[in-house]
Amino acid sequence: MQSLLLENSHLRLVVAPEGAAILSLDSLAHQLPILHPGEKALFPMLPLANRVAGNHFLLHGETITLPESPVDEQFFLHGDGWLKSWQVETEDSKQIVLTLDSQHECGFDYHARLNYRLEGKRFIAELVLTHRGSKPMVYGLGFHPFFHLTPTTHVQFGATGFWPEGENHLPLEWRDQLTAQTNFITAKIPDNQWLNVGYSGWNGTVLIESGEMRLQLKCATPYLMVFRMVDEPFICLEPQSHPVNAHNMAGQPGLVLLGAGESTQLQMEIAVLS
Repeated sequence: MQSLLLENSHLRLVVAPEGAAILSLDSLAHQLPILHPGEKALFPMLPLANRVAGNHFLLHGETITLPESPVDEQFFLHGDGWLKSWQVETEDSKQIVLTLDSQHECGFDYHARLNYRLEGKRFIAELVLTHRGSKPMVYGLGFHPFFHLTPTTHVQFGATGFWPEGENHLPLEWRDQLTAQTNFITAKIPDNQWLNVGYSGWNGTVLIESGEMRLQLKCATPYLMVFRMVDEPFICLEPQSHPVNAHNMAGQPGLVLLGAGESTQLQMEIAVLS
């Protein structure tokens, strides 16, 4: 697999054009991984995030049937951006810029540009998607980072409610009362239990503390997905522009209807605080 290296005096980043995936992100001062290294330590989600019930939805009275996915029998899981090879537009000492063109019969027809860069102790990912089709289409974006998890890692963020996980990993009815397992308002070590829920009213910031290394995740969206597997050394903290299955929710919250030439974007930052 081809890989690209971006490094400064604080951070080392390795990127693969395949899937626009980050293979690793490390803190040089701590000599520790920030993201859990692997084939996909982080990947972009586009032209939607997560799953859509039935793999279809209504748009202006028309049923839109989403494409099949090579990795999931039921859903167009996380879209197709993470499964395709991106072109390297720019690779220099400051940034790596990748681009992708994708088109589907359902109406997705887009050009995506993904900028990965390092600014001091900050890693920044900026994703811009432009619709190219003549017919308007709804889009959503997200990032799927796998943060390295140690037995003493603490996680903290605020939220006003969450969607419990139901059948086929789809959300149940929204709840405004967090449970003991889903409440991260006070910093805590994540339970060593399966967790796969979406939050609303997220304050846009997550603090992650592993020993002497303190991290901050920032993204300007009220929706955060959290995924934890039993006994695995990672926790996924996934900013999304929309909740899971927003396509079938009233008002399609967080989704953006784009006409030809119109764009939407999402930016995420991971900073080493200390």
